[in-house]
Amino acid sequence: MLDLQSLAVGYRNTRGTVLSGIDLSAAPGDFICILGRNGTGKSTLMRTIAGLQASLGGLVSLDGEDIASMRPATRARRISVVLTERQFNPGLRVEDVIALARQPFTGWQGGLADNDRAAIADAVAATGVEPFLRRYFSGLSDGERQRVMIARALAQTPHLMILDEITAFLDLPSRVEIMALLRSQARQKRQIVLLSSHDLDLSLQLSDSVWLLDDAGGFSVGTPDALSRSGGLGRAFDTDAIRFSPSDARFEINTSGSA
Repeated sequence: MLDLQSLAVGYRNTRGTVLSGIDLSAAPGDFICILGRNGTGKSTLMRTIAGLQASLGGLVSLDGEDIASMRPATRARRISVVLTERQFNPGLRVEDVIALARQPFTGWQGGLADNDRAAIADAVAATGVEPFLRRYFSGLSDGERQRVMIARALAQTPHLMILDEITAFLDLPSRVEIMALLRSQARQKRQIVLLSSHDLDLSLQLSDSVWLLDDAGGFSVGTPDALSRSGGLGRAFDTDAIRFSPSDARFEINTSGSA
């Protein structure tokens, strides 16, 4: 289980608290999309849950253990993270980048055991990166790099996967494929997958639950259908140019105010 208890996230400077009073949980097998406009705190929340940024209050626990207090090696075995920043030595090949996912399991010698190779092979097959395994990571396109990072996260065989805007550089068929793959991964491997995305329609079609952030610091949780019917999605995203249609469960261009 992933548990957030009275969680407050933000920065200990003039930016201050971004979100507060968050109490919720997620269970193994859950595929959760975190939605909200730019600047609402999605990345801040995800970094705090991952233990990469200190909370301003409250607790985040995984399987009953405080994530912030975990030893780095323990956290690396249980949580895989794909953020928008991707920094690797330019001399690393794709196969090396993916193999690094097994480092928390290999001990000081760093040798891969059979189970490590099997985890890597499964991740490579699932994400379709085999054709460029021998290429240098730095020479890949943005979309190819994104697939490699997802493969690396899968090879880590975590309890919790946290992925921030991982479909940003993918074309539409690839976005559908990757999102469906991650949902299937959550169910088959009994993992919790937290994914932020600006691909709203696709997120609403595939997610089990939505964590919805709005401009006022509000935080709503529910199924896509429940948040649609409650008006929460409209309050978070409606503008003069676009509106959410609860009846059609999708976003539409708003032409009512056009000349």
